[in-house]
Formats: sequence, structure tokens, C-alpha cells
Amino acid sequence: MAVDGTEQRALQYEQTLMYGRYTQELGVYAKEEAARIREDGRHRRSVSDRGPPLKLLEYEKGRCVRCRICAVHCQRFLMSRVGEDWIFLILLGLVMALVSFVMDFCIALLLQAQKWMYGGLDSNVILQYLAWVTYPVVLISFSAGFTHIVAPQAAGSGIPEMKTILRGVVLKEYLTLKTFVAKVVGLTCALGSGLPLGKEGPFVHIASLCAALLCKFMSFFGGIYENESRNIEMLAAACAVGVGCCFAAPIGGVLFSIEVTSTFFAVRNYWRGFFAATFSAFIFRVLAVWNRDEETITALFKTRFRLDFPFDLQELPAFAVIGIASGFGGALFVFLNRLIVQFMRKQKTINKFLMKKRLLYPALVTLLISTLTFPPGFGQFMAGQLTQKETLVSFFDNRTWTKQGMAEDFNYDSHSAAWKHPQANVFVILVVFIVMKFWMSALATTLPVPCGAFMPVFVIGAAFGRLVGESMAAWFPEGINTDGTIYPIVPGGYAVVGAAALSGAVTHTVSTAVIVFELTGQISHILPIMIAVILANAVAQSLQPSIYDSIIRIKKLPYLPELGWGHHEKYNIRVEDIMVRNVRYITLNSTYRDLHEILMIGNLKTVALVESAESMILLGSIERAQLQALLTQHLSRERRLEFIRDRVDAERKRVSVVSTPSSEEGGQKVNHEVRFQISTEESSFTPARPSSPKPLKPALKKTSAAEKNIEIPTSDSGIGLKNLLCARPQTDAMEREVQLQADLID
Repeated sequence: MAVDGTEQRALQYEQTLMYGRYTQELGVYAKEEAARIREDGRHRRSVSDRGPPLKLLEYEKGRCVRCRICAVHCQRFLMSRVGEDWIFLILLGLVMALVSFVMDFCIALLLQAQKWMYGGLDSNVILQYLAWVTYPVVLISFSAGFTHIVAPQAAGSGIPEMKTILRGVVLKEYLTLKTFVAKVVGLTCALGSGLPLGKEGPFVHIASLCAALLCKFMSFFGGIYENESRNIEMLAAACAVGVGCCFAAPIGGVLFSIEVTSTFFAVRNYWRGFFAATFSAFIFRVLAVWNRDEETITALFKTRFRLDFPFDLQELPAFAVIGIASGFGGALFVFLNRLIVQFMRKQKTINKFLMKKRLLYPALVTLLISTLTFPPGFGQFMAGQLTQKETLVSFFDNRTWTKQGMAEDFNYDSHSAAWKHPQANVFVILVVFIVMKFWMSALATTLPVPCGAFMPVFVIGAAFGRLVGESMAAWFPEGINTDGTIYPIVPGGYAVVGAAALSGAVTHTVSTAVIVFELTGQISHILPIMIAVILANAVAQSLQPSIYDSIIRIKKLPYLPELGWGHHEKYNIRVEDIMVRNVRYITLNSTYRDLHEILMIGNLKTVALVESAESMILLGSIERAQLQALLTQHLSRERRLEFIRDRVDAERKRVSVVSTPSSEEGGQKVNHEVRFQISTEESSFTPARPSSPKPLKPALKKTSAAEKNIEIPTSDSGIGLKNLLCARPQTDAMEREVQLQADLID
């Protein structure tokens, strides 16, 4: 893979403090890419024509001819079989399962090392603080520096770019091997630091990288993988694999990838996505069993809600409140994330300073978040010592944390003990956790490291649902009485509903409900989850774009977003309502005066070319700069001298024929006056040179003897656009010769 050539042909990318942006015009890049593809096609055809055709082997003579023919047929058979789709999808699922397992293993080791350092220094609080803060600062700084050096495009989520690529925009530098290395290493260090960052979006990008690299490898076995449309289909399947192997949720992964990345999804890609995602999730969970992390293949966050009566109908209003509040919270999260980026970009002085010291911004943000989550400090009011996985396990617990009812003799385990504080009740701790994690997650996702926003939002939604569930358990300590039977409140069910609702509101998806079902392994709360997710989407889509569309706008990606809610009147707008009626155009018979008037308009960049003013059939367009260059070329001094030279030569030949000795009127005086008339029509006079007839061009007045009897037209005369576009350039070495010939004629 030629790295240098790829960088030269890539769409120009500028790495900024938080998010990068694409600075090159898409039209210019498309022209360059089209020319490169044509040249590569010619080169491949020339190389393929050098080899002898395989059919000629049958006509050769020799002992090994049959063996060679048999070997060729076996090679063709193997290459055709290896190049099939199901082989590709199995390889993709296997590679992604291995990558996901290795990354999770390394992340767990990094998080365990931080706790080991923190626990080993329990005798000194200052040393504990230094170890708690220094460790994530080093990891985040290394992740930011490694990503910036190897591949700056690896920073961020990855889903916004995949949405753009699946729409047809080519971002070749985004699907390279070095981007894969930077994404994997940077994401492992970022998640190992313990900051509120996610991995779902980066896993979608990693799966797409694997698919792109596998397509290059499989192109040796089947030429179909060189097809651009086939690559797009495999990238769509890879997006499903990324979510499937991240959460072991193949069904939700396929649906989520369709909602997030595609506006049009071909049904023929359904089986590819399900097949690859299912195989990847299966291998991922089998590896967990092989590593003795699990006894058997189970859900990542297994819940044990009762199945006979999981919730009462009287609880549905509470679930609806969770959905509506999550909609407002999701819109606020997207707005806060975009506000932080815009604020930092507007501060020119600070931004310029931090651009020179690229590692300073991520180090400062990590220092701030780590200081606030220090367990002996403010972190004791927000369970700062728990990781995201441990936090979700405690939120999905079906036992209450309050001191009423069934929780009077509740024994706190290691995870739930973090939510118990002698000076504050569980409600205060949950409120502090939600508020602090909300702005911390919005700030942390702006770091120039590979990270996502799904998991932090998922945890915050679970905390909000847990808060509502604990409040319901406090208001109804004896439970809800239904037909003489009392059913206690299950706060863990509210946490599941809140997690699905807030994550769906931020991403504008409904498939988060299916992901939650596969994460928890239970479908008992399907009705409350669907109600909350739909209400959250209805509120969030009417207020803000999704987090991925917001990042697309921040990065200035070439992507046309969809119309949001509340803009239905825009669907009734027609082209004639917004088009410009008085369009400036040129025809094939436009004169020089017409071109001059159009060029005098300063706000025109491109001029339309039509067949005629009567038909108004569009033939194409010409850029203003190109039109000016053509006019400058055809009205130059060299072309005017060439025009005079041709006329002088023609007149000299005519005079020599008239003044022959056989003429009876030899004594008469020959009129040497030459009169030129320039028009848009082709000249009836054919030059004596063997070259093809050229259109006549206007000549400017020149203070020479030859111009005493030459009438030069003014700008009222026209120059045809056909002549303007098909004339050939000439040199300027004939000026003296033309001047001498003009003097001789006079």
C-alpha cells in the first residue's frame, strides 16, 4: 500500500484542537480522483494484456501441459470459492471478535492497575491523589499523541465519517492500515484511563477498517471486491459487526447500524449484516468463556427481574416521564457538546496556544475530571471508584437502596456500597452523579482521542432511571396493590428504561431498545422501554440533531443532513420557488460583447452554456477563470499579429495575380487598400496554408504602416464561442516579418 500516494490523493484534512475538518472542495477532489482512476484502469489493462491467454495452453504440446491445465482449473476454483461473501463475512466476524476480546482484556488490565496503585497507597492520601490523577493523564496524553502522529483521522467516534462514506463520499485516508493501528491503540489507552468515554462508535470504525483491508486482500481471489458498490455493501455489514461484537448484541447491532449510517438500506445486505454480527458476537462470548470470565454464554449485564409480573400498568406514567425527560436531556447533551467545541474555536488566542501544545488540552481535561472523581474527595458523592461496567451492574440490580420496605435488612455488596454515604442519602448521590457525569461526558468526548459517546450517555440514562425507580420505591414502600396482591417496585427496571431512552434520544435511534434487551438478557420490560424510547426520540428530534449529525457539522463533512421535525412545510417547496429566474448564460453564437458583459459581473463563478437562446438546452457549464483564460489567449498580441499576417499574405497573392504581364490593363494602378470585416460566421476566404481553416479573430489597432489602409472593427463585432473554444495557440516570432510584409504591400 503506497502511503505517500494515498496522502496526496486524499481529501485534504485539517486537524484542529478537538475535531478535525475537511478543507478541500469536494468537486476538485472528485475531478482528481476520476482522472487517477482512469489512469489506473489503463495501466491495469496494459499489464493484463502482457500475459499469454490461458486458453492457448490447450494447444501447446509437451509432457506437463495437462498438469498445467489442471493446476489452472484448481486455482480458478479455489479463488472463486475463497472470494465468496460468506468466507469474507466469517473472516470479518472472526477478526473483529479477536480484536474486541484483546482490547477488552487490555482495558481491564489498565483499569485494574489503576485500582492496584490507588489501593497500595492507602496510607498516604496525597500519594493516592497523585497516583489517581497521573495515571489517566499519562494514558490520555499517550493516546492523543500517538493518534496525532500516526493518523489524526482516528480521533473521535467514527460513525459520522461512516455515514458520509456510505453516502458515496470517498474518504480514502479514513480506511487505511495506519488508521486501524491508531484507532485500536488509542482507544485502548483512552478507555483504560477510566474517563467517561465509550467504545461503540470507534468499534464501528474499526470494523469498517477491517472490512476495507479485507476487501483489498480478497481482491486477489475475486475481482468483484474491486467493485465500489460491493465495497459499500461490505462496509454496511461491517457497521453491524462493530456494534454486535461490542455489546454481544447482533440483532440490535444490525438495526442500530441501519438507523445510524444509512438512509437507504438494500435488503440484500440484511443477511450479510446478521450473519457477520451473529458470528462475531458468538466468537466474542466463546472467548470470554474460554478465558473463564463467564461460566457459559450469557448477556453482558444479566438481570434477574421477575417474569410473572415485571411491572404494573400504574407505573406506565412514570416510564413515560422518563422518556420525555430523557428527550430533553439528550437534546441538552448534544447542544452542550457542540457549545464546548464552538466556544473553544472562537477563543483565537487560547486555541492557537493549545494547537501548538497539542497534549496540553487533553491533559488539563483529564486532570480536572480525575480530580473531581477522586474517591476520598468529591468522588465519594458520586461513586468515583467504580468503573462504567461496575456502575451499570449496580444500577441494574433489582433490589432497592432505600431504607424503607424490603430494603431494611439489605446488605450492601462491593458495588452497591459505593452509593452509601453516612452524610447523604441515595437520592443526593444519584443527583450529583447525573449532573457531574453529564457535563464531564460532554467535555470528555471533545478530546482528540478515539472515543465514543454512547456508553457514557447509556450510564447517565441508567442513573436517571434508577433515581426515578428509587423515588417510586420511597413513595410506595409497600409496593403497588393489584387485585389484593402487592408487588414491590423494581428500581432496576427503571434503570434499564432510562438507559435505553437517553441513549436513543442522543443518537436518534429506536434500536437501543433491542440492544438493551440483548444486554440484559430479558425482554420483560419491552412495553415500557418502547414507550420511553419513542417519546424520547419525539422530543429530541424536534429540538436538536443527533450527536453524529452534530459532529458532521462540526467537522464540515460533505454530508446533507435530513430535515428534522417541525419542518414539514419544507417538503412542499418546489424547485421553481427557490431557483433564480434571471440566469446568466452563453450560447454557441455569443459575441465578444456578450462574454465581456458576463465577465464584468463579479459574483459569477460559473456560467451556463446553452445551445441557443430559443431552445435553452443546457450543454454544460464553464468556470469564470477558464473563460477569462480563453479570452486572454485568443485576444493576445500574438493572435492579432497572426491575423494581420494571414491577410497580408492573401492580399499579396491577389496583387501578384492581378499585376501579371499578360494583363491588358497592366498600366492601371492597382488599389492596395485592404478592408477587413470580422463576424461570427466563418470566412469564405481559404488560406493558402495546408492547415485546417481557422476562425477569424479581432485585431487591435497598431501604429504601423500596414494599418493605414486596414479597417479594424470595434467591440461591436462578435467572436463566436465555437471559434473561441476550438482555436489553437501560436507563437510570437512573426512580428517583424509581418511588419516588413505590410510595408512592402503599401
